[in-house]
Amino acid sequence: MGGVTLLHNWRGRSSIALSSIRVLIVTLLIMLCMCGNDSRAYGSGTKKTSEPDPNKQRRLLYEEISLKTGLEWPLIAAIDQYERTLSKAHPKTRPIREDALTGIFVSDTSWSGYLNPEKSDTNPVSIQFFNGIGKDGTGDGVADRGKDEDLLYSVVTQALKRGSTEEDFSIGLWEYYYNTRAVQRVMQFAKMYKHFDRLDLSDHAFPLPLKSTYSFRSTWGNSRGWGGKRIHEGTDIFAGYGVPVRSTCYGIVEVKGWNPYGGWRMGIRDINNMYHYYAHLSGYDKKLKAGDIVRPGQVIGWVGSSGYGRPGTQGKFPPHLHYGIYRDRGLVEWAFDPYPMLRRWEREERKESRVRH
Repeated sequence: MGGVTLLHNWRGRSSIALSSIRVLIVTLLIMLCMCGNDSRAYGSGTKKTSEPDPNKQRRLLYEEISLKTGLEWPLIAAIDQYERTLSKAHPKTRPIREDALTGIFVSDTSWSGYLNPEKSDTNPVSIQFFNGIGKDGTGDGVADRGKDEDLLYSVVTQALKRGSTEEDFSIGLWEYYYNTRAVQRVMQFAKMYKHFDRLDLSDHAFPLPLKSTYSFRSTWGNSRGWGGKRIHEGTDIFAGYGVPVRSTCYGIVEVKGWNPYGGWRMGIRDINNMYHYYAHLSGYDKKLKAGDIVRPGQVIGWVGSSGYGRPGTQGKFPPHLHYGIYRDRGLVEWAFDPYPMLRRWEREERKESRVRH
């Protein structure tokens, strides 16, 4: 009996011990999961909850509109991005909501119809009657100019009025913007989005290798005499002949060839509708041609002293890269001082290099 009692007590204590171990294991697992969630939520340790990624939200919106219209998401993204660049260039005449996911702007008159007495009309039927472009993109029966889905769906539908083939789509874009440059930009942006299959194409690089010997200062606005009185629209980066010249951005080659002022030069358009101008080159990467896509840091040519004359003219000034940048405002482009951006890109690239090593 004593042996049986001892065995029974041992089994009881073992059962209790095993239960305690199970509770302990479950508790540890829960704590690990909580720690994992905390690490993801805090990120760098400064925020309790992770911020929503606008690029992921936009990609979902583009794919949603794509399902409704049959148009590929890169083209939808390109329309939205072109609109965003216009809104940034004209913030007073093209105001967009602070919480807006898209960059689309449509005036109340265009939305409701020019002759519509109700400029805040949200009824798709009456809007259509007055030839407004406003449409219901969410399926709730309301054409709301304050909703991202309705705005983007309405503009995409306008671009598709002629059809979905590339030629018909281009015609539809032209009839909406009445601007050949707008059509070109949308198609360029779409090509980049399709090539990289992502929206975040904002990285930059300094135009010369940081390990090379170079010098530069702000030369914006200095007078220039060759070819008539004019100002210097850019920054000169002095370096030796043959130093590689790199793309500062993700972009598409728009221009390549000779210019009497800039010599052998290349122009690259980025996703933010900025035109990056590289002049006085000694030569190019022979594989590159207009329409090709480039990445930040990709070699596009070499420092030289070409320009100020007929094709092939060289040596009228010390070798350097003239780097200029222009913003497209829709109908015209205007230059602005690239010096602050160059300093920032140089600083960021040096910092990233130190982190890697």
